[in-house]
Amino acid sequence: MESFLNSPEIIIPLAGILMVIFIVGIVSMRKMRERELQAHQELRIREMEHERKLKEMEIEKAKLELERAKAGKN
Repeated sequence: MESFLNSPEIIIPLAGILMVIFIVGIVSMRKMRERELQAHQELRIREMEHERKLKEMEIEKAKLELERAKAGKN
């Protein structure tokens, strides 16, 4: 085991392979995080649009009720 750890013929290529694996892993995690953040942002935008539409519908409903009340008085 000691000769294995002291052998540069094995350690250098192994270290190179491990370095590549770590770099690929870090890049993959970053891309995955960016996609996750983008998905959250898109969901938030949809939620805000939905809330806006609901408020517009409530305003429209209030206008119709007001018109009905006015028409009922006449």
